[in-house]
Amino acid sequence: MSATLSPPPNSTAALRQQFRSGKAALIDEFRSARPSVPAATRLLSGLARHVDATLCELWKQCGLPDEAALVAVGGYGRGELFPYSDVDVLLLLPNGCALCDAPASGAPGCAPLQEWREAVERFITACWDIGLEIGSSVRTLDECVAEAQRDVTIQTSLLESRLICGPRKLFDQFRKDADAAVDAKAFLRAKTLEMRQRHVKYEDTPYALEPNCKESPGGLRDLQVLRWVALGAGLGRTWRAMAANGLLTPFEAQQLQRNEGTLKLIRARLHMVAGRREDRLVFDLQTAVAESFGHRGTRMQRPSEQLMRRYYWAAKAVVQLNQIVLLNMEEQIQGSRDAPMRPIDERFLSRAGMLEVASDDLYERDPHAILETFAIFQREVGIKGLSARTWRALYNARTLMNGSFRRDLVNRATFMRILQAPEGQTRTFRLMNQSSVLGRYLWVFRRIVGQMQHDLFHVYTVDQHILMVLRNVRRFFMPEHAHEYPFCSQLALQFERPWVLYIAALFHDVAKGRGGDHSTLGATEVRRFCREHGLDKEDARLCEFLVAEHLGMSRVAQKEDLSDPDVIHAFAAKVRDERSLTALYLLTVADIRGTGPKVWNAWKGKLLEDLYRLTLRALGGAKPCQEAEIEARKAEARSLLALASQLPGTEGPLWKTLEVSYFARHDAAEIAWHARALWRHVASPEPVVRARPSPVGEGLQVLVYAPDKPDLFARLCGYFDSAGFNIQDAKVHTTRSGYALDTFQVVHPRLDEPGSASYRDLTSLVETQLTAALRASGPLPDPSRGRVSRRVKSFPVVPRVSLRPDERAQRWLLSVSTSDRSGLLYAIARVLAAHHINLQLAKISTLGERVEDTFLVDGHELQHARKQLQIESELLDAAAPLPT
Repeated sequence: MSATLSPPPNSTAALRQQFRSGKAALIDEFRSARPSVPAATRLLSGLARHVDATLCELWKQCGLPDEAALVAVGGYGRGELFPYSDVDVLLLLPNGCALCDAPASGAPGCAPLQEWREAVERFITACWDIGLEIGSSVRTLDECVAEAQRDVTIQTSLLESRLICGPRKLFDQFRKDADAAVDAKAFLRAKTLEMRQRHVKYEDTPYALEPNCKESPGGLRDLQVLRWVALGAGLGRTWRAMAANGLLTPFEAQQLQRNEGTLKLIRARLHMVAGRREDRLVFDLQTAVAESFGHRGTRMQRPSEQLMRRYYWAAKAVVQLNQIVLLNMEEQIQGSRDAPMRPIDERFLSRAGMLEVASDDLYERDPHAILETFAIFQREVGIKGLSARTWRALYNARTLMNGSFRRDLVNRATFMRILQAPEGQTRTFRLMNQSSVLGRYLWVFRRIVGQMQHDLFHVYTVDQHILMVLRNVRRFFMPEHAHEYPFCSQLALQFERPWVLYIAALFHDVAKGRGGDHSTLGATEVRRFCREHGLDKEDARLCEFLVAEHLGMSRVAQKEDLSDPDVIHAFAAKVRDERSLTALYLLTVADIRGTGPKVWNAWKGKLLEDLYRLTLRALGGAKPCQEAEIEARKAEARSLLALASQLPGTEGPLWKTLEVSYFARHDAAEIAWHARALWRHVASPEPVVRARPSPVGEGLQVLVYAPDKPDLFARLCGYFDSAGFNIQDAKVHTTRSGYALDTFQVVHPRLDEPGSASYRDLTSLVETQLTAALRASGPLPDPSRGRVSRRVKSFPVVPRVSLRPDERAQRWLLSVSTSDRSGLLYAIARVLAAHHINLQLAKISTLGERVEDTFLVDGHELQHARKQLQIESELLDAAAPLPT
């Protein structure tokens, strides 16, 4: 359709209506067309032409003098406009006509300044009145040059400019002066630094969960940087022109154009769906944008996952091409091509700290050199990256990495050499993934590149998570990181052949997204890899075990009762030997840490370490002797009490009321703390609450001692919920004399480092407020209507409740899995209280924005099938998101 304004409107209102209807018609045409790059191109250029015509008509209506020109700058200056982008314009004046506070007298040939001001004000006001979100500046020729020299952002916006209306002679002089003011070397440096800063702001990855398709690494801005630098250096305005000037090959120009088209299409449809300027692919919009492309959900993938995979592949290609072209520009503009070079061997050399191929056709002549590139990068000291020439050669050699390449014994040996090298695996494998070589060599890895994990747990794509886990494992073996996880580093020092762990890290999630159990499927893949790469039976078995069981240790530690000897011995039977246990422990810690910054905490670390130590003892042949273990704990607790100057025997009255299970579930330090706090209050009718900084280094440990009643646990959870605490763990015990002795591990957003004022304040606050809450009577209040995050709203977890008897059929295991929200644990506890169900143990496991809580319970109503169904139904209602 035509977007021109004909006939010219006679008023601002008519022009407003014509502008809006014309814009709406263009967007509607785009909405109804098949989603394609040509359709997006038509929309962007059509919107720009439509705005051009509107501005020209306004320019005439507002009576701007003939000496002035209206110039499009920035993105609008490129002749393309997204549906809700700003319109940036420059009102260009000849020298001597600046709109300053000078007297209203005109320069030779110019209108009086007062008339200029009034006309400009009318024009800008009219733009806003008709609905144009305009960004405007008013400058003379000299002012443009001066401002550009002071501010690189202004200089950048002026590079992409075109005349909308006004004298061509004035615009040509403006372009000539603006181009002459650009220092190509300084401009390149400024835009490179600016790009790095922007990448850091956006997490330095194209694989963010909610990427900004304009600003994130691999977004449209990275392509614009290439254009700006080329324009500033006079090396071309289009990809084809840059290719003609030797900055890129025709194939690279084609790839840049194709991926730019994909990003523009996604951004245009994002604007269309949002109905506003929105450049982030936020969770709320991903599904709607995906469906606008025609994506439909399958058993394997959501529509949003299909869209995001398409986006990530385009963004990854842009990152690669941006690096190739920018390095090429740097060499050409700064003359680094003439830098001295140091031969490494007959195939590779070092130039300015970059690894460079000796000839452009190296990989075509010798495909073995592809993997050798990374072996040299890993081995050579002083090599900080790949040169533009090497990047280009790798990019053009992708088709060489086929099935024959993967089966080649030389290539397999080189890949194993990289894995088994003393150091450098993290940066080498990241570079291999960035250059697409890793996915071409490990074909199974290629399938998970850019694959999202919308499970409210992982915050990275599968390939980025795998490389993060590899990094975490590597750090256990590096002395400079020993302070982060001392116990892991201590175990790593004694672990032979650490590359076995690297292989397990690479394969542990490689079968994600296929359907079925990814651990089992991954174990099949790693078994094939080990056979093809000549690993001996022992190492191959360990790799397969680690991949198959990489979730098992975390599950046992966070969901089962570690005080039960049967649990420990069942786990020990599965791991079989100390080396497998140590490897699984290291991989588990690395895996949890690699899911996201909010998932790992010190309490999970303690549970895993406890399980490791208990299992190691079982593997050593130590038979469980609970009586001897408990006596040892009591003896250690008495020693701690003596060190705290407590009189001998004062712990006796309390300990006589405690069951064996209490001593089995608490360590000596906790037993001593309880005795010191409660020896005066064993028969107290009033509740006793004590709090202290947690000995594991995060949050508070809270002790509650009070006469037991059915709704006690619910009241405790209600208080912690209302006070903003998160419960990480709960050990619940009922004494022989009918008292509840409960210990909670809690965290609060206000808690800083141990010993800070907030710890002291919150400790006192908890002791006072919780005591008052336990004294209160009356019905339990309703759960708070906790807000859920945008991510939970977009990717809700279907609540699941499992209630089954334990192996001895004496107690019940209750498991609840749902999305996290405030008030959830309290809602569950209210259901248990209503049915007089006794809680013996609570394992609270928060995995990002998903919770998987496990409770050990008993109660009379659980013995009746009908009541059990009712309880499960009420728990499902409690676990479901509350209506807003």
